[in-house]
Amino acid sequence: MKQYLGAIWLFLILIVAICGCKKDEDPISIGGENPVEPPPTTTTNGVPIIIPTGEEPFMNLNSDYVFDDNKLATYELIIPEEALEFLDGDPAAEEYVEGSLVFEGDTISPVGIRYKGSVGAFVNCVSGNNWSNPTGHKTCTKLSMKIKINWQDAPYRFFGLNKLQLHSMNLDNSQMRDRLGYWLFREMSVPAPRCVHAKLLINGQFNGVFSLVEQIDGRFTKYHYEDGDGNLYKEIWPLNSDGVAWSDQEYLSHLKTNEEDTPSPALIRNFAEAIESSTPQNIQSTIANFMDVESAVSYCVVDRVIRHDDGPFHWYCNFGNCESHNFYMYETPNDQKLHIIPWDMDLAFENILGTNPVTNIPDEWGTTRNNCEPFTHGWFGLMQRSAACDPLTKGLSMFQAEFNQIKNEMKQGPLHENNANEMLDKWKAQIQAATHEASQLHGDAISLGMWEQSINSLKNQLEFARNN
Repeated sequence: MKQYLGAIWLFLILIVAICGCKKDEDPISIGGENPVEPPPTTTTNGVPIIIPTGEEPFMNLNSDYVFDDNKLATYELIIPEEALEFLDGDPAAEEYVEGSLVFEGDTISPVGIRYKGSVGAFVNCVSGNNWSNPTGHKTCTKLSMKIKINWQDAPYRFFGLNKLQLHSMNLDNSQMRDRLGYWLFREMSVPAPRCVHAKLLINGQFNGVFSLVEQIDGRFTKYHYEDGDGNLYKEIWPLNSDGVAWSDQEYLSHLKTNEEDTPSPALIRNFAEAIESSTPQNIQSTIANFMDVESAVSYCVVDRVIRHDDGPFHWYCNFGNCESHNFYMYETPNDQKLHIIPWDMDLAFENILGTNPVTNIPDEWGTTRNNCEPFTHGWFGLMQRSAACDPLTKGLSMFQAEFNQIKNEMKQGPLHENNANEMLDKWKAQIQAATHEASQLHGDAISLGMWEQSINSLKNQLEFARNN
């Protein structure tokens, strides 16, 4: 199927470029002989094949249009009923089907469509009874979705983007954590996904309000970094839980860019080996050799202030092995530095006041407990290990003066009540009508009263973070 559609795209582009024929002109012939068969107008699954004219806004404007902070855009997915039933039958399988995307009068078709998410995205939303291993059919109105624009190697992008990610926010009654968390990172000069709210329709039916979060991929690195052609890794910390470097093969198995260019993980491996052999006396200088200290410490400040306890500083343990998740690592090739990129903000802020039984980190920044052995914590008795048992995390926590200075800048800047609450109020006004509409249509949608109460609770959490 992939080769079939790829050949169609190339054929059509060649024909348009050579002759620009109108519909009512004679059939194209080769050498004056038999006319060429017209290309198919639908895929084998019955989804329309629509060739852009090149004049469409999505072909000419960049991604800033998608992530315009001042508007609430509407996206519609057209999915054949059989394909939608397939998706709904097993959302956690995360398998693509073909469909169409309609946006502001333009139809992009075909595109790939699937549900997405880790464990948290499917909690109480699939029929299986094991929350830690989601299975079964869809039971919630909203589920997070991914739309692949470059489906089957289509030779165009959507405002320069390969993919769109729509997060359901089912675990966030405020519907603000994603957007606020990424905004705070970016305001503190940490490259982070752009995020706005969006309305989603599926086959003409309003599905609800989602957070549209920028995909972290090569398009992301080229937008956010001056040298955006480096290696991007997903969810592999430089050191494993034993405090030693991974194998080259393990690093490369987490690579998200340059996969086809004979990539080398030398930089991240060299960094890990340097940290591994460092002492408390020289580890800060080692970090400074491989990371931009201000950016790295800024990441740590925002992460700890908003209690992103489901991020890289939560080391979950299972069968003696401990790992963290919800982050990316990027190598800028020109200056040979590594950068941490935040990911998955839906549980951020939650542990500022109160305790999430799964994600809560009990340790203060830079401290350890239980002789760095795994310990149980939370109602479910899940195992974790103190983050500062990791040599890199411990080294980052030693930049105390820089940490305190950046924390004060954050408190006086984006976290200040006037700034943070102003953004929350602005976004609230954007999605209030759509949130109310969803509550009227769907029994499992957040009520307007509960939503407003949750936003006030988030503001209280921010106030506590400012003063503690």
